[in-house]
Amino acid sequence: MIALLWSAGAWAQPDTLYITLENIKYPYPVNFLPLKVEGQDVRMAYMEVKPINSNGKTVVLLHGKNFGGYYWNNVIKALSEKGFRVIVPDQIGFGKSSKPFIHYSFHQLAVFNKKLLDTLGINKATILGHSMGGMLATRFTLMYPTMVDKLVLEVPIGLEDYRTFVPYQSAEQDYLTELKTSYESIKKYYQTSYFVQWKPEYDYLVKIGAGVSKSADFPRYAKVAALTFEMIYEQPVCYEFGLLKVPVILFTGKQDRTIVGKALLSEEEKAKHGQYQLLGPATAKKIPNCKLIEFDNCGHIPHIEIPEVFLKSLLSNL
Repeated sequence: MIALLWSAGAWAQPDTLYITLENIKYPYPVNFLPLKVEGQDVRMAYMEVKPINSNGKTVVLLHGKNFGGYYWNNVIKALSEKGFRVIVPDQIGFGKSSKPFIHYSFHQLAVFNKKLLDTLGINKATILGHSMGGMLATRFTLMYPTMVDKLVLEVPIGLEDYRTFVPYQSAEQDYLTELKTSYESIKKYYQTSYFVQWKPEYDYLVKIGAGVSKSADFPRYAKVAALTFEMIYEQPVCYEFGLLKVPVILFTGKQDRTIVGKALLSEEEKAKHGQYQLLGPATAKKIPNCKLIEFDNCGHIPHIEIPEVFLKSLLSNL
């Protein structure tokens, strides 16, 4: 088995990736939590990184839709060096976790994450969610407010209700779209939505996203991707921001142009939505105790695009 190497310039990868990323080496050891859902035995992958000198606090990192725990490396390192215990789950349906055919919902994923924290003996944590993870982090906080000491949203999606302007597609239609996934299609989407300027070091994100498309099990992966797209589309959290009762830090990139279902829109519609320089301030006003931090010349993934700036700001606000 060929593993991915994390040192600079040492990228090595097979052409085909397993849909549960067995041949991807994560930055820290991976454990698994057994779960049962809709009569199926599944397992939830997670990293648990303990600090040398603990400050007694825990941070949970929730990944975005197109990612898994592998892209949190620098954030985990920075947090653990400052004394935080860091928990990094791969959600069911993503990363190294099982890919079952189930009804995906943010409520259900929140239950799984609570089960993980309960199992690890964690009753209070800061929840940091990026992109789709921001929607999940919001739902988790609404469901379990006493478990959250602070909610941190890193450029979350779902700041607008996609149902109001993105044409509806069935899960079957989304599945057929997902089957067309290629290296070129993924790279084009990441370039036009996620980053202000593309750099070669971002290629590993595309390689992981595209590598699974060559697996014999890719139809399962594509079906799950369609089901989770449906979850994002049909289960907005933007109407409930005003119900949050914990301190919230909202990070946004002013050049972010992410829209879930962007390919279904005309150029005119694309210009009206996904405008994070407007969505950030508008969202912050909805949240009772919110601090908005905006990054210039940054897109959808600040912890990768402007890592030093993001980490300095994150650590100073925890």
